[in-house]
Amino acid sequence: MVAMTARRPVAILFLKAPLAGAVKTRLAADIGALPAWRFYGDTAQRIGARLAHRPEWDLVVAATPRRSARHLRRGLPRLAGLPCIDQGEGDLGARMARCLDRFAPRPRILFGADIPGIDAGVVGRAFDLLRQSDLLFGPAADGGFWSVGQRGPMQCGGLFDRVPWSRPETLAATLCNVPRHRRLAFAETLADVDDGAAFRAWTGG
Repeated sequence: MVAMTARRPVAILFLKAPLAGAVKTRLAADIGALPAWRFYGDTAQRIGARLAHRPEWDLVVAATPRRSARHLRRGLPRLAGLPCIDQGEGDLGARMARCLDRFAPRPRILFGADIPGIDAGVVGRAFDLLRQSDLLFGPAADGGFWSVGQRGPMQCGGLFDRVPWSRPETLAATLCNVPRHRRLAFAETLADVDDGAAFRAWTGG
């Protein structure tokens, strides 16, 4: 196992505790609650296995709701040995900002647990881009973003203010909040499996 240090970049796996009916609700409306729950759990554990115990970064799980450790051990056993923090209270933007700010000034990239295309190569290339930037986004094919990263001591501030989540304009609205003086980079575009059409495209069905 690679021990955490105060110098390495931080990869933050941002997820919900795998409670049936509480994860991937938009996808569940199309394919059913059980298949959506299985997709979420399988994807989160694959991502964790791909990124854990690497020398390039520390992998941390950021979970909601509070006190999710028991649910993670039962529902996502392959993630159970990883460091785990609470996302805290508030909407999605507030919780993401809190997790990113927590690890400043280390380079840190936060990403969702439901993006099948995330692997060590994708995250490594994103960290490479972040070395020359202040802020990084990984666009999602549906108009949102699968990752957001920061470098240095600057806090998120109002980065996620008034952002309409789960909409085609989510990334564009977030970019409107980026101060002009901040150097911005973009990682590669990945698919976010949020509905039945995206699920069928991913599975080839």
